Amino acid sequence: MVDFYINLFSSIELIKSYQSSIFIISVLLAGIPIFGFMAVNALVAVYVERKVSAFMQDRLGPMGHGVGLHAGKWGVLQTLADAIKLLTKEDIIPESADKKLFLLAPCIIFIGSFVAFAGFPFNEFLIAADFNLGLFYILAMSSVGVIGIILAGYSSNNKWSLYGSMRSAAQIVSYEIPAALSLLPIVMLSGSLAFKDIVLAQTGSTLGILPNWFIFNNPFMIIAFWLFFIAGVAEVNRTPFDLPEAESELVAGWMTEYSGMRWAFFFLAEYANMFIVAGVATIGFLGGWLSPIPGYFDGSIWGVFWLVSKTSFLIFVMMWFRWTFPRLRTDQLMRMCWKFFLPGSFFVIIGVGLWDLIMR
Repeated sequence: MVDFYINLFSSIELIKSYQSSIFIISVLLAGIPIFGFMAVNALVAVYVERKVSAFMQDRLGPMGHGVGLHAGKWGVLQTLADAIKLLTKEDIIPESADKKLFLLAPCIIFIGSFVAFAGFPFNEFLIAADFNLGLFYILAMSSVGVIGIILAGYSSNNKWSLYGSMRSAAQIVSYEIPAALSLLPIVMLSGSLAFKDIVLAQTGSTLGILPNWFIFNNPFMIIAFWLFFIAGVAEVNRTPFDLPEAESELVAGWMTEYSGMRWAFFFLAEYANMFIVAGVATIGFLGGWLSPIPGYFDGSIWGVFWLVSKTSFLIFVMMWFRWTFPRLRTDQLMRMCWKFFLPGSFFVIIGVGLWDLIMR
């Protein structure tokens, strides 16, 4: 998308000599739809999560009944009303907080999620910035938020915020290792870090029935998928890995002192990170924008539909986890990472290599 705008403006005689300005304008124009998608993703995901949690608890969830303004049929406008409420709430900065770092932390967390979206493809052509190292770029940018989380906890001058930020940093850094290692088999099978090449390597069918997605390539890839997906759930601090925000222990964790729009940035980043984790799992293991029926329902528009549908299903599974599993203890969380996930990811790498060597 950035390249498209650069080529477009460079073809205009009056402004083609201002290359630096053209680049800045192109980046800004490419960023507008990214921010719009992040906002819509958060609004829809919050509504769906409320409905999913209500269904699992035998409730109705948001509905359009009650005194005052109507929330729309089935309560679809409830999340929009909540967003307006956040925009109008008072933005409080604690008197004892480090004000500069306190204001900087939400920006860093949001920027980390925003720039990760810049390298995420929705089909073969719909991508803000196409990188040859797309998979590595996503992993690198998604870890930027750790800096913001530590700053948020430290600058709040609140012991609960500090405890929560330290927990979150330890959790994210720990689970990034098995998450990255479980993606290595994808690189081994596709021979590339570019998302387009990874999806292209999954075209066709297996045994004439199943699509040639990597998850069906060999038994070890099924293990790799679940290792990455569960590690990704831990990275985005979702239940049962939500120790940094454990209400019964830490009030609201590293977000305790935040309110209004700054708190909304954290919320926006969380659901954006959920989409990124589910999206990378979709591209790496589930064929990305490819149709589940090889040779049918293909094309650019269908590609966006298939990618968003697969990603949305994985986000639903994350929500399912929340209302199924109890929260882990800190020792259980770390033991699972270092004693099971890390050796398991090495086992998968060796297994995929041997399987490919034998079956070739």
